[in-house]
Amino acid sequence: MGYVLRVLVAAGLAVDAVVHWRYAPQMRYVPGGSIHADTVFYAQAVAAGAVALLVLVHARRWTYALAFLVAASAVGALLLYYYVDVGAIGPLPDMHEPIWYAQKTESLVGEGIAALAALAGFLTVRTARPAASRPAPAERVR
Repeated sequence: MGYVLRVLVAAGLAVDAVVHWRYAPQMRYVPGGSIHADTVFYAQAVAAGAVALLVLVHARRWTYALAFLVAASAVGALLLYYYVDVGAIGPLPDMHEPIWYAQKTESLVGEGIAALAALAGFLTVRTARPAASRPAPAERVR
C-alpha cells in the first residue's frame, strides 16, 4: 500500500507541475500585485515537482504532510479564483478566472488525487522509533 500511495502522490503532483509550467507563460500579463502570475505558476510547478520527488525518495509523515499542503493549497486556490473575485491579495495578482477549461480539470484531478493520497499516507505511515526506546530482544533459554 505504501508504494501505491507514493506513486499516487507523485503522479498527482507531477500532473499539477506540468499543467502549471505549461500554463505559466499565458499568465504573464495578469494585472495587479508585485509578483507576476507567471512567477506564481512557475513556483507552484517547481514546488509540486520537488515534493513529488521527495515523497518518492523519502516517504515519511512530514513529506506526506508537505505534499498534502502543496496539493490542497493548489486545489483551494483553483476553486477560490474560479468562484470568487478576491482581487489582488498583497503581492499576489488578481487571478480570478471564471472560465473552466481542460487544463483546470487536469490540474484539479491531479491535485485532488495527490492531496487525498498524501493524507492517507500521512495517516498510515509508521513512524520509526529511536533505537533506545525499542525493547531488547529476548535472550535464548538453553
